[in-house]
Amino acid sequence: MSAPLRTAVVELRDIRKSFSRGTLKVDVLHGVSLRIDAGEFVAIMGTSGSGKTTLMNILGCLDRPTSGQYLFAGEDVAGFDRDRLADLRSRSFGFVFQQYNLLATATALENVEVPAIYAGTSQAKRHARAAELLAKLGLGERLDHRPGQLSGGQQQRVSIARALMNGGKVILADEPTGALDSRSGREVLDLLKELNADGHTIILITHDPAVAAEAHRQIRITDGRIVEDVGTKTIGDRPQMPTARGAARPALLLSELGEAVRMAFRSLRANLYRTLLTLLGIVIGVGAVIAMLAIGNGAKRDVLSSIQAMGSDLLIVRPGAPNVRGSGGVATLVPDDAVEIGNLPNVASAAPEIGGTVTLRYGGRDYQTMAAATSPEYPEARDWRPATGVFFSDEDIRTYAPVVVLGQTAVKALMPEGGDPVGEYVLVNNIPFLVVGTMTARGATSWGTDMDDVVFVPLTTGSLRIFGQRHLRTITVQVEDGTRIDETEKAVQALLLSRHRTVDFQIRNMASLIDTISETQNTLTVLLGSIAAISLLVGGIGVMNIMLVTVTERTREIGIRMATGARTIHILLQFLTEALVVCGIGGLLGVVGGLGTAWILAYFGQSIEYSLAPVVFAFASAFLTGLLFGFMPARKAAHLDPVVALSTD
Repeated sequence: MSAPLRTAVVELRDIRKSFSRGTLKVDVLHGVSLRIDAGEFVAIMGTSGSGKTTLMNILGCLDRPTSGQYLFAGEDVAGFDRDRLADLRSRSFGFVFQQYNLLATATALENVEVPAIYAGTSQAKRHARAAELLAKLGLGERLDHRPGQLSGGQQQRVSIARALMNGGKVILADEPTGALDSRSGREVLDLLKELNADGHTIILITHDPAVAAEAHRQIRITDGRIVEDVGTKTIGDRPQMPTARGAARPALLLSELGEAVRMAFRSLRANLYRTLLTLLGIVIGVGAVIAMLAIGNGAKRDVLSSIQAMGSDLLIVRPGAPNVRGSGGVATLVPDDAVEIGNLPNVASAAPEIGGTVTLRYGGRDYQTMAAATSPEYPEARDWRPATGVFFSDEDIRTYAPVVVLGQTAVKALMPEGGDPVGEYVLVNNIPFLVVGTMTARGATSWGTDMDDVVFVPLTTGSLRIFGQRHLRTITVQVEDGTRIDETEKAVQALLLSRHRTVDFQIRNMASLIDTISETQNTLTVLLGSIAAISLLVGGIGVMNIMLVTVTERTREIGIRMATGARTIHILLQFLTEALVVCGIGGLLGVVGGLGTAWILAYFGQSIEYSLAPVVFAFASAFLTGLLFGFMPARKAAHLDPVVALSTD
């Protein structure tokens, strides 16, 4: 009874390959048919330009034929997409290149681990497996050495260990001794023989007849055609029969993301100076956004605080027709207007006010300040209470009492040595007034006006003895329910219109004013943030530019990763992670820098308001910048052709 037929591990049927160079079509392979069984040691030999390297690339699923059929383990791989081909390379192939193709920034152990990363092997298992393989190949003491610290023979052994990491059932060795001295070359060939004896299928690509003679079977290719196929089909003791189909690959795991982050840090460290310059743009952008928004919010807070200090649920009635310049001195408002306004629904108080400049004298000191003649309702209307003593009363209004309440600036000017002036007499325009109280300190407004530089006297006293006039400068109306302030404004307007028979007054709604100013300040803050965000945009463009350069510089590395099983998502994730790492680190440094800058400005007196939103916004913007500007370079890298990437110098 005849032996059962073996299933060929590799079977090529009339394979043709052409390249287009401009308008010129170049045929490289001309109907190559070939069968290689599991466990064989085959040498494909030919001179430079004969097509042997192109044939190897097709055998290793790094390239696709123009026409013909390629069966791997009995299955046609022509219909496989990029990721299925990458999975097939990861599970079934191991590559040994003439120039070793090791990652220059990775150690020997890390280089050997690369295929296992893309196969989804856990970190502990792949560490142990890589160390075991390197130890078997005599490199147990060189695990932490980088390629530049290893000899050519040692680098090739690392390459062989990498080829075996995922099993390497089919080893494709492309001129594995071409860059080695005779002794190292002999050692590599002996290793390949040992692997074949262990059941690995070895396909050796060489131009050297002496090297080809080490194989059990020699196939000669000339001008893209097989012209000779000699030797015996000796099979290793335990041939390993690969399969084209494997278990479904798991979805992208957190461990793979962690590996991408580690590889990103290693790659960025290899170009530290360039990485720092790239970081600088992101740091400046994020820091500027945070600092500018802190300044803008601080300015907004100060302005609103100053206005709110005068009262938020207020209506300010002034004399003169609206939109008429210089109408503030028109004699249209009288004290009776304030009395009638005070009787309206939802009005808590209506404080009339006459104002002007006066000169105070006390103990030989003269001081010029503002005086406001008003009613006892003023502290309630303005939410401004006495610090010491009392405010004047209705009785003081009726009796034209010469009493005065001093603001804190006036107190300090008259009594610089300190003390309480309550009970003392001061001259107001040479008229003696009894000090009955002092007001609490209000401080300066954001536009520089000292709110404490004022004194208060009864309306009747000020009208008769100081200002000599009855018409009012303002009426301050305090409403009871702030939600009905617009309704109350209309009622005040209707009342005054009925009394005056004309619109000779103006009403300012402080709640509406605060809203308007708040909107204006928000616009200015957004403008500041937008200007700062331009630098973040420029930093993002810098990230994209650097990543594009990085892809160009590391094209061969991309090819190596693809040859060892990296799928499209792995390459995309790798370069996208690098962009995100740069922007993430830059974002964190920018947050620290922005907050630090704001703190320094606050130390020197600049109004600053810290809030979480700008920090989150700036950092998220930096992260999204990395995602957006890193995607195009990452996509370009992920869609490179493996054979083209490997051939790049």
